Amino acid sequence: MESRQMLLDLKPEQPPTLDNFVVGANAELVDRLRQLASSRSFEALYLWGPAGCGKSHLLAAAAEAARARRPVLALDGAAAGSDIAPATGTLLVIDDAQALGEEAQGALFRAFNAARFLGLAILLAGSEPPLRLALREDLRTRIGQALIYEIQALSDEEKAAALRRHAMERGMLMDPAVVQYLLRHGRRDLPSLMAMLDNLDRASLEQKRPPTVPLLRELMQTPLDLE
Repeated sequence: MESRQMLLDLKPEQPPTLDNFVVGANAELVDRLRQLASSRSFEALYLWGPAGCGKSHLLAAAAEAARARRPVLALDGAAAGSDIAPATGTLLVIDDAQALGEEAQGALFRAFNAARFLGLAILLAGSEPPLRLALREDLRTRIGQALIYEIQALSDEEKAAALRRHAMERGMLMDPAVVQYLLRHGRRDLPSLMAMLDNLDRASLEQKRPPTVPLLRELMQTPLDLE
């Protein structure tokens, strides 16, 4: 168990940043988030897309980039309540806005109403476009008035390039066929593909076997227990 833990600790996860987000067709959105992070003025943005598209990465990255310039209040929609009470000049960040409860919805609506007066910036993300969110109508209307971005999915070529870069950053000497096998047989979202690549790297080190398609196939048939 100790040697396994040592392997897991060798290569810690990189924190999400705007620089290590795989941009694809989302260059305008990433540029806008850079502007948001460097500003202290009022702005409201809403990002939406399916699970695994990078919403949480972008919110965490923008929040971290903004901390040097303004207070940041970052919350998860399911856990938020009346604590949505940002101080003057705050960047308010809420992930999974579709999961906001009744109390949190009221608090966010009040934050929207006070945003210009308090100099707030509001950055939200959800799984649906604003009009399809299961939230109170007045809050949906406020969110719908924000600058809205649908996060565009990566092409297979962009995913392949991202996986190769991820492998290089981990120092993996990998058979190129591994990436193509992952794209054909793995889950479609990039975080899941990268997680499987990480599992392959760990298994390769533990078993002292090269990271090839046969080893990857074994892992995909019998997931590693890395606890």
